Amino acid sequence: MAVNENAELEALIRNAIDGGTEPPTAATVGAAADEEADDGLDLSTLALVARRSLLWLLLLLALGGSAAWLYLRYTKPVYKSTSLLKIDQRSEAGVVGLGGQLAAADPRASSKLAGEVQLIKSEIIYKELRDSLDLYVNYYVQGTVLESELYGISPFRIAYTIKDKELYNQKISLEFTSPTRYSISYSGPGAALDGEYNLGQQVSLPGLDLKVTPTRYFGPATLTAKYHFTVQDEGTVNAYLEKNLAVDISSADANTIQISFTDFNPKKAQRIVNKVDTVYQRAKVLREQENTARTLRYLDQQLEVNYDNLERAENRYQGFVEKTKTYDVRSEVAALAAKGESLEEQRLKLNQNLVLLSEISRMVQQQTHITRNENETIEQSIPGLGDINDPVLSQLLSQLNGMQWDQERIRRSYTGATEAVQQKNAQMDYTLSSILRQITQARKDLLSKIALLDRQQNKLDAKQEGLPSRATEQARLQRPLALAEGTYTMLMGKKVDYNIQKAGTTADFQILFPASEPRVPISPVRLIVYAIGLAGGLFLGLGLTAVRYLMHNTITNTRELERSTQAAVLGVIPTYGKEKMEVSRLVVNDNPKSAISEAIRSIRTNLDFISSAKKKRLISVTSTISGEGKTFVTVNLAGIIAMSGQRVVVLDLDMRKPKVNLAFGAENVKGVSTILIDRHSVAECIQRTSIDALQFISAGPTPPNPSELILSPRFEQMLAELYESYDVIIIDTPPVGLVTDGILVMRRADIPIYIVRADYSRKAFIKNMNRLMRTNNLTRMCTILNDAQSKGAYGYGYGYGYGYGSGTYGQGYYEDPGPTTRPTLAQKLGRLFK
Repeated sequence: MAVNENAELEALIRNAIDGGTEPPTAATVGAAADEEADDGLDLSTLALVARRSLLWLLLLLALGGSAAWLYLRYTKPVYKSTSLLKIDQRSEAGVVGLGGQLAAADPRASSKLAGEVQLIKSEIIYKELRDSLDLYVNYYVQGTVLESELYGISPFRIAYTIKDKELYNQKISLEFTSPTRYSISYSGPGAALDGEYNLGQQVSLPGLDLKVTPTRYFGPATLTAKYHFTVQDEGTVNAYLEKNLAVDISSADANTIQISFTDFNPKKAQRIVNKVDTVYQRAKVLREQENTARTLRYLDQQLEVNYDNLERAENRYQGFVEKTKTYDVRSEVAALAAKGESLEEQRLKLNQNLVLLSEISRMVQQQTHITRNENETIEQSIPGLGDINDPVLSQLLSQLNGMQWDQERIRRSYTGATEAVQQKNAQMDYTLSSILRQITQARKDLLSKIALLDRQQNKLDAKQEGLPSRATEQARLQRPLALAEGTYTMLMGKKVDYNIQKAGTTADFQILFPASEPRVPISPVRLIVYAIGLAGGLFLGLGLTAVRYLMHNTITNTRELERSTQAAVLGVIPTYGKEKMEVSRLVVNDNPKSAISEAIRSIRTNLDFISSAKKKRLISVTSTISGEGKTFVTVNLAGIIAMSGQRVVVLDLDMRKPKVNLAFGAENVKGVSTILIDRHSVAECIQRTSIDALQFISAGPTPPNPSELILSPRFEQMLAELYESYDVIIIDTPPVGLVTDGILVMRRADIPIYIVRADYSRKAFIKNMNRLMRTNNLTRMCTILNDAQSKGAYGYGYGYGYGYGSGTYGQGYYEDPGPTTRPTLAQKLGRLFK
């Protein structure tokens, strides 16, 4: 993958130089770089992102806790009341001598509790609950946030007659205006209700006859509260019971059933469970008696009908057996079918082996071409060699495979004309001919076996021709006979069981644990809700950190830079925040003892180590795109070198967007472009700076063909002239991610320098630099991390403690907030959220 990407990048550069296409853009370079494999988990970057996301994590945790509190505040608690019942079956059948027989023959023992569950959740129980507990009317009082049901403690009761069905399940508001009067209001489906009436007065309203009476819970506080009630129809009450009533088998061995009911009102849940126990106790005995009698009548009727059916089926089947002399056609058909499947499976395996032998024969016949032109053995060409059942052929193929590996090993050391290679070729030819002979013999054997299988299959087909009709007739007669026998036997057994049960079994019912009023709600559980809220906040915080880490695609510190490239890291230039600069300019002469000057001096020292053997040096400075501080580093590095006593000249080769003249506060009337077209000489274009040993040549007017000018012989002549007068030539080249001019200069440079800006340059730019190094063999490529925060990247490796702000410079490529000041709280929060 990397080779293809390098070739593509090189083709783009070559086409741009030749004028065939436009130069590669930053998007093209970045997209090619993004295709390279990731370097893995960067712990330092992860720690940086985690630190910046810490406040977000705390806020999300607080948000999760707040959400849990709000959920608990505005969610009604649900209570659950439970009772435990034991259902005993005391059998007295032993009195008539059938105790052991009943115990062994009762088929209902395992499903009896399931029947009890269905009885409890039946209409029989629901009807008793509706009538005895007055579940048709619900009374509520409105609280600050939630409403509460006043089950059993309502200060009033209503007697009603619903004439308009639209009023069912509707909320009807009621307020007490005095100890003896109340007002009622309702607006919804059906007729509207509104008015003020006396307590105990029979009121006839549209669709509703109503009478409101006070209860013993009526008091002074009742006059200030807001109430409402709903009248529910039978279907709604049944749905309510079905939803909240749970009946489960607690222990099948102990014959225990657990009855539970959930509701927002704990007292209501308790009373419903206790009422279920009472109603079930009465209904159980009645149900047993009625079911037994009804079942016996039904069994007698069905036994009479099934006896006639069984007799007719037996007579028909007996006639078939006497006529055909056949007792089990199905077993014979199954045996023949199994044998046919076995023959077909054998034939399929033989055909597969035949195809495999053909493939081996073809590969062997082409083996001379394969051996000499491909690094692939016959074992690699045919993965199914292990399935061959011929031991002789397998041994020959194994020998051939070993010879191929030996031939490949010898061919790397000898030519085809050597004796060793000739001997190996002769051995391989002999082995190939032996394999072909063995394949021919194996193929004949397989064809003989296939023919034998075909003859056996023909015999089976002849036997099977007469069986289907007899099998169909026998199966047709056996079905009604088996059905009639099973049904008759089952009915007889049921009748015996029910007679014994009716004569010798009585029901015994016990409430082991009656229902009690629950004190603690089952939902929501405060601890679990808070845990879920905090866990959700933590999960979102960690997810945010992970997303920010995955989206973090810029270089932050030298550790990331050194980890991402093989280029030497010359040093780190800290953020310059003393003043705001509209354009890059020379600052080391104004602040020779500042942190930025010391950092560039360290870079100068590292450059001396790299090129200590050369007195004359050509240094190129480039970056991927505009805005990474290339010009700033160029002029200030040139200034530091010049301050050490060396004569330095800066060339601005960024002829499309020149900035060196702006850095020195000079004009750009003439320069490199006019020198390369022989309009001006080198001496005429040299401009002086505030440092005596530092001079520069601006880019000059923008030409239409900068790349061709750099490739011209005049460029080499200009460098030769500069070498005569200067010790160091520093070239400010265009960004290599935008145009190809910089690549041409980097090839000529003694030290090509690649500028990377902290928190600005993408990681894809480093991959672009690595491709340039590989493609152009730039073994002396160096890099500088620019605009690094002192606390992070600058302190790493240099130890300076200067506390500059977060200002930037550039395009002056960067925007700067101004002189260093103490950061405000808003700025600190902004850095955490960055």
